Amino acid sequence: MSFKKTKELANGSIIPRLGLGVWQVKDGAEAVDSVKWALQAGYRLIDTAAAYKNEVSVGEGIRASGIPREDIFVTTKLWNEDQGYESTLKAFDESVTKLGLDYVDLYLIHWPVEGKYKDSWRAMEEIYQSGRAKAIGVSNFHEHHLEELLKEAKVVPMVDQIEIHPTLTQEPLRKFLSENNIAVEAWSPLGQGKILENPTLVEIGKKYNKTAAQVIIRWHLQSDIIVIPKSVHEERIKQNFDVFDFELSGADMEQINNLNTNERLGPDPDNFDF
Repeated sequence: MSFKKTKELANGSIIPRLGLGVWQVKDGAEAVDSVKWALQAGYRLIDTAAAYKNEVSVGEGIRASGIPREDIFVTTKLWNEDQGYESTLKAFDESVTKLGLDYVDLYLIHWPVEGKYKDSWRAMEEIYQSGRAKAIGVSNFHEHHLEELLKEAKVVPMVDQIEIHPTLTQEPLRKFLSENNIAVEAWSPLGQGKILENPTLVEIGKKYNKTAAQVIIRWHLQSDIIVIPKSVHEERIKQNFDVFDFELSGADMEQINNLNTNERLGPDPDNFDF
């Protein structure tokens, strides 16, 4: 069974399809260990953000792993209070300093802050042209936010990282992103753990001798979604990566798609107050 573990972004950058997310991972030993374990288990994508307040430890984990920097795809994000042209440039400098890196592989606008995200994007484009971010993109942008941004953008975002899991499949937005050659990346891909007891997912897992979590991760991969499950447990981190030796059937994919209820677990990008 051939399955490409990487995906080419619109600008030619190569992103791993499966990575480690570190939202809610504590700065210090927890973040250092999670990143180190993931890289040693074969992961090559690490996704953090200024708002997670663990960039320093993520950088330490990268260095502790012994994996060469150029083999690792590092993502971080611009926080809402730092949006605007000048403040975006400054926030980016702070993030790479905390990470202890010369560049990041992907820099994202974390949320579409009204009246600011266009100015932030101008700064992102400048950072991209400088080579200090190998790719740039957005997170939590609906179709209308992107349409607005694209009216003035010189560079089309290469990624939109959005909430996706089997109970929020976001198919209309994913279709729009695909049509605009913007890669889809999922946060909270396991539904924050709330769907791991779902009988459909558990049953499908039994068929392949896999956990419900592994089934969900594989569903993302086969749906052409880049996926970044979070864990701070070494065994679970390894387990989440052990999804390249089986393939869900078309019928199983359909069953999982049918679990969609359009239920958000995180804030709606049209209505957030942070």
